[in-house]
Amino acid sequence: MTPSKIATLVVVALVAVLAALLLFAPKPEPGDGPAITHGMPWQVETPAPGASRVFGLTLGGPAPSTLADARRGFSEGPSFALLAPPEQPLALEAYFESVSIGPLAGKLVLSIAATPGELAAMRERAVKTDHLESGIRKFVLGEADRQRAEVLPLSGIVFIPAARLDEAVILQRFGAPAERIRQGETLEHFLYPDKGLDVVLDAKGKEVLQYVAPAEFARLRAPLGQ
Repeated sequence: MTPSKIATLVVVALVAVLAALLLFAPKPEPGDGPAITHGMPWQVETPAPGASRVFGLTLGGPAPSTLADARRGFSEGPSFALLAPPEQPLALEAYFESVSIGPLAGKLVLSIAATPGELAAMRERAVKTDHLESGIRKFVLGEADRQRAEVLPLSGIVFIPAARLDEAVILQRFGAPAERIRQGETLEHFLYPDKGLDVVLDAKGKEVLQYVAPAEFARLRAPLGQ
């Protein structure tokens, strides 16, 4: 079974977790790819049944993109983190502190698919462990595991635009959602299952766009409850 088909793929990090991780992310490594000038956040393609393509990256399907593919699309390289949130499975992610997508700028977080056994082995071989204020433990990968992570398939994408979004912009750019769900006092989720997309509107913080393969949309919808 390939990592992309494993049922235990880690769910894309929640908004609060992302904010904490991005705050403590180290400076990215230099890259050599050009800045993306096409593929805006609302331009989600479906190259194969149950798969999606956004920012030039494919999620799901027979040929999902890898971190190496993402490197070629952005002008700076990512920083890595193997994360252990409290009472949650390990998650392997890569962070682009600043990316340009056409006229838009923002932060990009890529979830990388790996088996639980692979993730546990990477944790054992980690060269450093940091304890974040959020309670998350962050493990710094060794060079061999960093190279391994480059060729594993992507399982999720999170984009945090620098520019603020509002309800009118979301509806204009992304269209009417299949479902809208309020979460707490400040968050509202605009759900697009056919695109594998959850647009999170935050009344007091940054908006977050979460992408998975449409076939795996339950990973975004299930945590929101009824």
